[in-house]
Amino acid sequence: MAREIWLIRHGETEWSKSGAHTGRTDIPLTANGRAQAADVARYLAGRKFGLVLTSPLRRAKETCELAGMGPAEELAGLREWDYGDYEGRTTTEIRRERPDWSLWDDGVPNGETLEQVGGRADRVIERLLTLETDAALFAHGHILRILAARWLGLSPSIGRSLGLGTASLSALGYERESRILLLWNFRSEIATGIS
Repeated sequence: MAREIWLIRHGETEWSKSGAHTGRTDIPLTANGRAQAADVARYLAGRKFGLVLTSPLRRAKETCELAGMGPAEELAGLREWDYGDYEGRTTTEIRRERPDWSLWDDGVPNGETLEQVGGRADRVIERLLTLETDAALFAHGHILRILAARWLGLSPSIGRSLGLGTASLSALGYERESRILLLWNFRSEIATGIS
C-alpha cells in the first residue's frame, strides 16, 4: 500500500479565476498559475515519489512539469468532472435558471453523475493501494475532493466539504491501518500571509 499520496491541484486558469466549471475543456495556466505551479516545487523539493500521475489535461500536466515532478504517467481517471451542459458556466450563471442549483445535489445535464466520478476515484484508489511507495497526483479540484472522501471511506458527496485552492497541496496516508488526511489545502500564499 502507498505510504503517502500527495494531491496537487493545478494552478490558476482563466476559468478557475472566474469560477467557471472547467471539466473537459483543455485550457492553459495563466501567468499567475505558472508561478503558483513553480512555487509548488519548493514544497515538494527533496520528496521521492515512486509514482507520479497526472490528468491528461494541459493545466494539470503543466503544473506537474513546473513543479519539477516529470515525467509523469497520464491517467484518464484523474480527469475533472464532466460538467456537461454546464461546462464553462459559473454557479451564479446557472442559478439564474435554477435558483437553488447545487452541483453536489443536482448534478449536471448531459455530463457525469457524482456516482460516476466517485467510481473513477475508487479505481484510482485501487491502483494506489497496490503501491509500496509514495505517490503524487496532479489533477483538478472536484475529482481530488471526491478522491479524498472515498479514501476516507465516505460518500463522494462529502467532497463538498473539502475545498481546494489552485496549486494547493494535500496528502492522504495512514494512522496504523486507518486511512486519514495528513494535510489538506496547503497553499504557499496562505502560509506566507500573501493574498
